[in-house]
Amino acid sequence: MKLALLQMEVLEKNKAGNVEKACHLLKQAAPQADIAVLPEIWTTGYSLGHLSKEAEYLNGPVIEEIRRIAAANSCAVVAGSIPLRKGDGNVYNTTVVIDKNGEIVFCYSKLHLFSMFNEQRFFKPGSDFSAYELEGVTCASTICYDLRFPELYRHMAMQGAKIIFVPAEWPKIRGAIWDLFLRARALENHTFIVGVNCAGKFHDQKFYGHSSVIDPFGKVLAVGGEEEEIIYCDIDLAQVDKANEYMNVLKDVRPELIK
Repeated sequence: MKLALLQMEVLEKNKAGNVEKACHLLKQAAPQADIAVLPEIWTTGYSLGHLSKEAEYLNGPVIEEIRRIAAANSCAVVAGSIPLRKGDGNVYNTTVVIDKNGEIVFCYSKLHLFSMFNEQRFFKPGSDFSAYELEGVTCASTICYDLRFPELYRHMAMQGAKIIFVPAEWPKIRGAIWDLFLRARALENHTFIVGVNCAGKFHDQKFYGHSSVIDPFGKVLAVGGEEEEIIYCDIDLAQVDKANEYMNVLKDVRPELIK
């Protein structure tokens, strides 16, 4: 399976420019990949004060265009995350997962909001962390700050997830932690971890980039730099079973301790 990680530079207060760029990168990557992945809140960037007017709807033009690109290229898309207004009127930081036919198969809304940046003032937290099927593979999604909560990844692995996607806007100042957490979440759960960070900066804070694919043994298969780029990576899903055969961790879990 071939992955394309779209490490785009997300611009402040430039939704139109961000959407245009993301679609351009996606059209470039999709013909060469089975699954393409975007970073966190790539439509608006971290200008959270503008979310009320810039949030998307699931049937809105941005998601519709992503669906068209997916179907036209027979490429599934894990559409990073966007500020999404749901039927309850609230805005959620949400990943929309689209299959190669352009159909929406799952939506994951960020469970853990980053209180240091008062995300709870702008987003409602999600509650569904189910695994889902994408192109015949059991997958799961998380977003950025979720990386600091290992119990979430264990739940997903116990549901059979072989790939867990992690779109993010992770700063360079905590770059070493990004690298460490991605490898730890993969190794401890015997899953592929696909972390897609953005490039650029927010105010004076530079983003780290370093979008990465980690295999179930904790090996880094691909990693980007700090600038905008598309990172391609072929993965062998049989490595998940090999990791579980090598070390029987998931079968030895005591489920009552993670409820």
